[in-house]
Amino acid sequence: MRRVSAGGGWPAIRYVLRKARRSGGLLRMYRALRSRNACKTCALGMGGQRGGMVNEAGRFPEVCKKSVQAMAADMQGRIEDTFFERFSIAELAALSPRELEECGRLVTPLIAGPLDSHFRCASWEEAIETLAKSVRDTEPARSFYYFSGRSSNEAAFLLQLAARLAGTNNINNCSYYCHQASGVGLSSVTGSGTATVVLEDLNHCDLIMLIGCNPASNHPRLMRDLMQLRRRGGSVIVINPLRERGLERFKVPSDLRSMLRATTIADLYVQPHIGGDAALMQGIIKALADMDALDRAFIAEHAEGFDAVEARAAATTWETIERESGVPRGTIEDIAGRYAHSKGTIFCWAMGITHQLRGVQSVQMIANTAIARGMLGRSGAGLLPLRGHSNVQGIGSVGVVPRLKDAAAAAIERELGVSLPDGRGLDTMACIEAAGAGEMDLAICLGGNLLSSNPDAAFAASAFAAVNTVAYLSTTLNHGHVRGRGRTTIILPVLARDEEPQTTTQESMFSLVRFSDGGARRHDGPRSESTVIADLAVAAGIGGADWDTLRDHDAIRALIAKATAGYEQLDASGGEFYVEGRRFHEPRFATASGRAMAQDVEAQGISAEEDQLRLMTVRSEGQFNTVIYEEEDLYRGQERRDVVLMHAADIARLGLEVDQRVTVRGEAGELSVLVRSGAIRPGNCMMYYPEANLLLGRRVDSQSRTPAFKGGLVEVLR
Repeated sequence: MRRVSAGGGWPAIRYVLRKARRSGGLLRMYRALRSRNACKTCALGMGGQRGGMVNEAGRFPEVCKKSVQAMAADMQGRIEDTFFERFSIAELAALSPRELEECGRLVTPLIAGPLDSHFRCASWEEAIETLAKSVRDTEPARSFYYFSGRSSNEAAFLLQLAARLAGTNNINNCSYYCHQASGVGLSSVTGSGTATVVLEDLNHCDLIMLIGCNPASNHPRLMRDLMQLRRRGGSVIVINPLRERGLERFKVPSDLRSMLRATTIADLYVQPHIGGDAALMQGIIKALADMDALDRAFIAEHAEGFDAVEARAAATTWETIERESGVPRGTIEDIAGRYAHSKGTIFCWAMGITHQLRGVQSVQMIANTAIARGMLGRSGAGLLPLRGHSNVQGIGSVGVVPRLKDAAAAAIERELGVSLPDGRGLDTMACIEAAGAGEMDLAICLGGNLLSSNPDAAFAASAFAAVNTVAYLSTTLNHGHVRGRGRTTIILPVLARDEEPQTTTQESMFSLVRFSDGGARRHDGPRSESTVIADLAVAAGIGGADWDTLRDHDAIRALIAKATAGYEQLDASGGEFYVEGRRFHEPRFATASGRAMAQDVEAQGISAEEDQLRLMTVRSEGQFNTVIYEEEDLYRGQERRDVVLMHAADIARLGLEVDQRVTVRGEAGELSVLVRSGAIRPGNCMMYYPEANLLLGRRVDSQSRTPAFKGGLVEVLR
């Protein structure tokens, strides 16, 4: 399969039309996308009270394949009850993620016991009571709760409250496996774990650095902002071990000029080793100092700790920087020179940075590089982690974390007259490992696919199998339901965001809290997430809250507003707002001193032996997180997913051939795949997530506890 010549363009338009036709027609899809609900996919910010297909800057039309894919999944027909009589759990487990997703919408509660070969349909009363009994019978410390970023603030707050009142702090969200390193790293620098900029800032910068991210596939609507930057004379520097077609050339479907002639995105494309980003940033700082291009005034007046950062860069030899980063000195000096001439730079990154074993340090080095030239604390410059799930930032804001902030816990205790558990609680990986050790009896997952999100996939499956009861609140089937079963497994069908009977709220990556109106249900059977949670709390006898009152989202929002810093404006009026204390358009930060705190980091790369390659796991453009909508990857020219992309030099060096079947051996397992040639930095290779999770060990970044999905060492064996 040949790679396309550019990202976006007519293939994207044809895809949208095809999806719309399969979902009941273009008009039906258009009406669904235009409803006043926040986009269901990435957190870039679209929808809410301005209406669907409108971004935070008010621009229309704003839509992408990801939006259409997620909406089409929710617009599917129902799975009939007889389906689960015809197909065994083993048969469902043999289906691909795409095939499971396309089975249709879940509409009936399902239960499978330890000896059952099939799921059986159950009444809501039976399903809730079965799960409630498990809550009642389980020692709180032997339970954990996991939350997907597609949920609402209201449902997330309600479930974490129920979990804490039941006695556990084993509460975590999907960010622990994606952007937790961003939150920890940014908090250490600015005092806030979120972006320092808003969408409008992208219109006022003249340089954007895309580091370890691929927005052409994962945040397609950002490509319009990059196109406009290039048109006004700005620059884009891409730092990525793999050359991505959409970051080289992109045709923005909503722009005729771009459609006629593809927009050149990157005017400098740099390919470091996987895990070499921190060393590269250190090299940029070293080069800036050599050319006397550091912003000494900003550093002196608005930063602390930069002297140590500069001293370490000065003491590190260019030979070391080149070896650890994989980038020649001349290229690093070229980046520094372009950066030195910039009047406003925004640094963007995603999981190419956070999925490293030293992910927090890599984020801190990016922030150090921004401090070096005063690219913090003003408009048109700053730090922007490109978050995935549409509300992953919001559910973290409203308390879906193992340990609540002291002020939040105190507010809840004061308002409800209760005492919350004061233990630290377990993060996501700690919960899975505890389950694997036989220390968990209950797991409740609000959306998502926790099983497939884990490294060491075989261990994760065995960990779930050791849990007495595993419950999922979901809209469609995924591998977690059939491969991540407990001794008893319960699946509770819930409404999609745009079917909710009450308004819900979500928070974008720019810290804008949006209201979603909900809408008419598409199928009888599924229930609102908050209704299911309240029903469960009542049936389980969890005391401390008036659950009937908290079925009302206005009542939940009133409690959120009292417990969540920056959410004081949240009320029933539907007024959308930016969370205060996170945007930094003035050089005054949320730290104790009010200054940006530079972090002294020992920038280390990943050393590989002669017979090893550094592995990066990636998503395709036909995929969102673990949800796979298409087997092919148009932008990389791959018609299948069981492949390993290697540089031609590595293929020759290891005595391999293109399309040869090989065994890739990693820390945790082996996988049989085909060799494919790709434009990746020699010494590195690429495979698809989540399939390649089978290879990866459970090593995590020591500060964020995020697994190293990128940078694991593998052997490719004939």
